Amino acid sequence: MKKRIFAILTGLCLAVACTSPNELKVTVSPEPASTRYIGNGVEWDPYDEAESWDAALSESDWQKLFERLDFMQPAYVRCMINSPYRYYDPATGKYDKTRNIQSISRLLQYCTDRNITVVYGEYNPPTRSMKDAQEWIDMSVDYLNYLVNELGFNCIKYFVIFNEPDGDWASTDGDYELWKSMLFRFHDKMSQYPGLKEKVQFAGPDVVMEYKNSRSLYDAKGWLRQTAQDADSLIGVYDIHAYPGQSEVRKGDYAGILSGYKQLVPPNKKIILGEAGFKYWREADSLLMKEYNRRLEGHPFTKGSDANMLVYDTFYGLDMALLCIEVMNGGFSGAAAWMLDDAMHSNGDSGKPEDIKLWGMWNILGEEVFHDATQEEIRPWYYAWSLLCRYFPAGSTILQTTFDRTQGVYIAVAELKGKYTMAAVNVGNTDKPVNISFPADWGDASLSVYNEEHPVPAQSEITIKKTHRMTIPAQSFVLLTSMF
Repeated sequence: MKKRIFAILTGLCLAVACTSPNELKVTVSPEPASTRYIGNGVEWDPYDEAESWDAALSESDWQKLFERLDFMQPAYVRCMINSPYRYYDPATGKYDKTRNIQSISRLLQYCTDRNITVVYGEYNPPTRSMKDAQEWIDMSVDYLNYLVNELGFNCIKYFVIFNEPDGDWASTDGDYELWKSMLFRFHDKMSQYPGLKEKVQFAGPDVVMEYKNSRSLYDAKGWLRQTAQDADSLIGVYDIHAYPGQSEVRKGDYAGILSGYKQLVPPNKKIILGEAGFKYWREADSLLMKEYNRRLEGHPFTKGSDANMLVYDTFYGLDMALLCIEVMNGGFSGAAAWMLDDAMHSNGDSGKPEDIKLWGMWNILGEEVFHDATQEEIRPWYYAWSLLCRYFPAGSTILQTTFDRTQGVYIAVAELKGKYTMAAVNVGNTDKPVNISFPADWGDASLSVYNEEHPVPAQSEITIKKTHRMTIPAQSFVLLTSMF
């Protein structure tokens, strides 16, 4: 993105503050909450359905995407496919690894060239009846080998064999034993391809927090606990999905909730949020849900059953930043925002453009397919999430940070090679003075502010010492960094 999007502003209400009776004290310890951070990123799926819409991405579309992602600098990407749009032809039942290879190749080449870690996988088998079929295992692993060893996309580090296998929407329908047996069978098949299992490990169990399938023996914690007990030797990174409500995260205990999941993972392993976003079905978010439903009425390209109609709003970036802060403070090693682009999926992957999964930072096919060029414009939350991707890079140490979590301000801090980044969100309705103790002086740094007034973040220069006072504006996300 052009540097002008970070216009230098004067008069920001983030000047050094005098001591105040309601000042929030923040202590940043040199002790780690997590080390070798994998990084923050996005779900970026390879436009499986675009060809069926007769709208394969043009070169200008790809270049627009690459420019936006170059600014974001995601450290990891979750990339999932639907095999009937890829290697499996549903009309013939035949396997063809080269089928519709162009778009996924562009995506994976981009990630390979920029050393982005990719968590790759399959939403489901080609048909639900193939959920335990050796035929699917053979095709799926051969395709993985084609991508990694034949085409050289060594960005793929982790493999998801079923998306959300605990769900009643998945072909596994919550059957843990089926999922576990398939995990070992996939591993056995990968062993037949020289070097494949050394390059690619499994990500799992890929289950959904706060969800329990009535037909499953386990809730999400149970799946995580059993996976660690039964299959830890196969798991390269543990991953789960989180779709909390706004009130749930803003009340201050979500880092503790995430920490409870982290404690179920063996201490030598990492855990990430493979998908992260907000849903508003909880009673505490009823006003947001009312507005959500209002926007759905007569909508031309989504019925809203798997969408978020509030991704257009600046506050969504504030909430996603807060969720990411809690991910880092909870000891996780990364989060992928769901999702990059509305053009990636229809509801149920049916191929119907009149009912898409509207969750993205834009819709790259807004003009070509949906007859609304404004949908291709960047939505504000992209800018907030980009700051969290750029300035919490792979390899960072997330530092333990102590503060009063009832004050409406949430803070996370990272260190890498003697450089620091601090992310802070104030979800309160008044500005909040803070007094921060860091492990060391920072020196020269930059300060970015994201809020309703500045949906494209404002940036200014700042000098930060070991003890630093500032004021965090109400309803704002602030990022300080010396990582430039």
